[in-house]
Amino acid sequence: MIYIESTSYNPYYNLALEEFVFSSMDPKEPYFMLWQNENTIVVGKYQNTNEEINQEAVDAQHMNVVRRLSGGGTVYHDEGNLNFTFIVNKGNSPDFDFSIFVVPIIDALRSLGVDAEFSGRNDITINGLKISGNSQYVKGGRVLHHGCIMLDSNLDKVKDALNVKEAKFESRSVKSVRSRITTINANAPRKIIMQEFKDAIKKQVFKNEDVKQHFLTPEDERAVEKLMREKYETWEWNYGSNKKYSMRREKKFDTGLVSVDMEVEHGIIKDIGISGDFFGSGEINELTSKIIGLALNEDLVDNLEKLCVESYIHGVTAEDLANLIR
Repeated sequence: MIYIESTSYNPYYNLALEEFVFSSMDPKEPYFMLWQNENTIVVGKYQNTNEEINQEAVDAQHMNVVRRLSGGGTVYHDEGNLNFTFIVNKGNSPDFDFSIFVVPIIDALRSLGVDAEFSGRNDITINGLKISGNSQYVKGGRVLHHGCIMLDSNLDKVKDALNVKEAKFESRSVKSVRSRITTINANAPRKIIMQEFKDAIKKQVFKNEDVKQHFLTPEDERAVEKLMREKYETWEWNYGSNKKYSMRREKKFDTGLVSVDMEVEHGIIKDIGISGDFFGSGEINELTSKIIGLALNEDLVDNLEKLCVESYIHGVTAEDLANLIR
């Protein structure tokens, strides 16, 4: 098995690196990767990003948002979180068998005095609390299995970022199941530092084998960075790939209640209705007709600024309306 460790904390780069190893490196070789991301929300391939995150909290805390190749639920990564990836040939193993890949992680934890176990569909838990979620991507006889492990993650940020504002969604996207979570160091007999944790995992994965570490060539680096720019950094991949969904959201402002009913497809507003007990100078249908066709991206505030929102909804700014919609 070949070992690859990313020195980057950039989530867009790291997910591009995973796909590059899976799709472009020698398919006869098995690979094991360790990597970390900074301050990031990672959504599953089949999820509605807007349905999973509190965009206002994400923006306020300057979090990255990225979609991964595999299914499953939304997770939070920071530098107190360690991610691992196995890329192997599927062979005769059943589809989406998670247990065989988490064994070395559990054994590593036990070697450090932490009693963990595999639980449910795809979790590693300590005393019934989740410390790791796992997911898989299967294609062409190959399996990419990855998991995130919370060694010292900031759980307050997790709660803020994944605490979606009061809203009603109707969509066919896969919803995350919120679990009670903890960190490894909150349950360890002593504080475990990240390098010690990495070494313990490598010891269990490679056993008595020599660790063959692979370093990317300059050509490989260019290919990963191209994939990062053209896919993982794009709004189209991270938000725009959401299928059609309907949403209702409302907020009581000082000047009145504003309710929004909206239909969105691939991140573009296809229909929108705004109602409430607010006051305004213009016909609200004039405003909504101009909003149709806008994208739910970082340009939304600027685009709403051009529409003189306060003329239609007294006391509500373009930024207020954008926060409500997003």
